Amino acid sequence: MRVNRRTALVGCLALGVVFGTGTRGSAAEPDLTVGEFGKIYDPSVGESAPWYLNDHTFIRDFLGTWHVFGITHAEPADPLNEIHFAHATAPELHGPWTKQPFALTADPAYGETHLWAPHVIRVGATYQMFYCGGEDHTAYAINVATSSDLFHWTRYAGGTLFRDGYDTRDPNVVRINGRWVLFYTGTTEPDGGYHAVLYRTSHDLRHWGERNLAYVSPESGTWGGPTESPFVLRHGRYWYLFTGPRLGYAGTDVYRSGTPFHFENAGLVAHFPAHAAEVVQDHTGWYTSHAGWEQGGLYLAALTWQHGGAEAQ
Repeated sequence: MRVNRRTALVGCLALGVVFGTGTRGSAAEPDLTVGEFGKIYDPSVGESAPWYLNDHTFIRDFLGTWHVFGITHAEPADPLNEIHFAHATAPELHGPWTKQPFALTADPAYGETHLWAPHVIRVGATYQMFYCGGEDHTAYAINVATSSDLFHWTRYAGGTLFRDGYDTRDPNVVRINGRWVLFYTGTTEPDGGYHAVLYRTSHDLRHWGERNLAYVSPESGTWGGPTESPFVLRHGRYWYLFTGPRLGYAGTDVYRSGTPFHFENAGLVAHFPAHAAEVVQDHTGWYTSHAGWEQGGLYLAALTWQHGGAEAQ
């Protein structure tokens, strides 16, 4: 997530509340509530100076071990020089987490200028990591690497999967109705326009169709915007889009829709104080995360669904 707003709102994380439901300003009951955030991992462990963890992804391996991957760098924020992906492991989602060697380092020969926002999924016996490799701001690259053990990664020999508008990044890959859908943030025009969540579809995770708009923000510009770190999931009858930052650096909006391919501003159902939020589930329940520049590490908070049914996909 590339945000030009540097306000660190760690204090509000302790509130663990949800602001705003339904349409913005509505007093209706929210679709979900978020508890108090607690720190589970500090990337500064073993370093001589503070480090941050930003956009990240969770996955549980075949043996039950949890893994987290994410953008990392020494403080202060230096987004265009973020060239490593952090990796840590834990027996349980809440830890204890053990720092591992970097999972991936930017490869200039592959066309990478930096590494942003990994998202890891498992397909059969293979783990696939989708991420942003940088380069030209008006045609950023979405790349992929694969692994059989989550420790050793090999980039796709075919090169970049696709390029798109200004600072295209933050991929989120979801299986929907027999095809793969890759949601990502960008702008409505290659050199700017409105901030948007876009998507492309694929049957093989390597060949992706044309860009489509899933959500368009009323805010316009380049660089950072309110549609970063999109995370799409289904819960019960509805689809939910988590994205931000809104109302400060640590601010995630949640939109509800009957389809994963179209979210509207009127579908806003929740807002909570987190940056680069991911949603994850283990045997104890649902959780959402928080991390970012000057935040001191990685945090989790319980997520409780109020509406939408009992089943998730």
